[in-house]
Amino acid sequence: MTQPDSLRRDRIPYPQKFDPTPLSPKTPVVCDASSIPDAVRALRGGELVGMPTETVYGLAADAGNPEAVARVFAAKGRPSFNPLISHVANVEAATREGEFDERSIALAAALWPGPLTLVVPVADTARTCELARAGLTTIGLRVPRHPLARELLDAFDGPLSAPSANPSGRLSPTRAEDVVRELGDRVSIVLDGGPCRAGIESTIVALSPDEPARLLRPGAIGRDTIETITGPLAEAVPDEITAPGQLVSHYAPRATLRLEASRAGPGEVLLGFGPDVPAAGANLSAAGDTVEAAANLYRLLRELDASGAETIAVMPIPDTGLGEAVNDRLRRAAAPRND
Repeated sequence: MTQPDSLRRDRIPYPQKFDPTPLSPKTPVVCDASSIPDAVRALRGGELVGMPTETVYGLAADAGNPEAVARVFAAKGRPSFNPLISHVANVEAATREGEFDERSIALAAALWPGPLTLVVPVADTARTCELARAGLTTIGLRVPRHPLARELLDAFDGPLSAPSANPSGRLSPTRAEDVVRELGDRVSIVLDGGPCRAGIESTIVALSPDEPARLLRPGAIGRDTIETITGPLAEAVPDEITAPGQLVSHYAPRATLRLEASRAGPGEVLLGFGPDVPAAGANLSAAGDTVEAAANLYRLLRELDASGAETIAVMPIPDTGLGEAVNDRLRRAAAPRND
């Protein structure tokens, strides 16, 4: 997708004399919590680490190191106008990176640690570099729930930029082996925390002074849960990129998607939902549970993509609960793309 000229932020270039090649060009080491010290050393040396979260696996880098952050953009092929989320260990660390008002404090108290990203004004004390923020005066912050992510953040003692560990625009990884398959030697270490429980990215809410709380990206926490704290959420401003996941084409398998399908046509495979799915199709949730559908979405898309079919036909999913987030991902995956 070509970004409109009005939104480009080329004034935030990669650091001068930056070499985007990996520091350790070899197959990444897949390891468990016992290798947290090795992961911290790699991060402090500017290398990239695959990090599990409850949502999807992230490609972690020292958020305060512009060259490490540039390596993230290079590894993913991600446009530099698309900001990265800074992951922090706790609310105290978050308030060093961003300015929190009563609404953001209330959301953090109720929903952190968890799959919620808050976009707030950047603080003067922030360690997250300008490149990670895409030159914006705001910053996206999250305190993840996954125990291995929390252990890594505690040991690193600083913010980590950690977008999904996959090539930009493609399916997000929900298992350690997905990270290795997608990124190879561009990542030094992959911490294996098992399959991601939520399986879909965090919900992103923007909180700016004198403005209503705004839903930038539906995700693993439903709109209704957030609105019990904030009141009705406003929608994202069209054509404004202030957080990840707002590009029209995103989260896509290699196959094309046909939405609102009742059955698979010739040369297609079916991704179903609910109790009435043909035996030959994959089913996001036989029980019709949108939480289960979200958890299974990327794994099943990846499996169907591997079948070699040119098209994945997707049955309708209700736009309630986490169905809003699932349908958001499916619409972006089905959008025209520039490959």
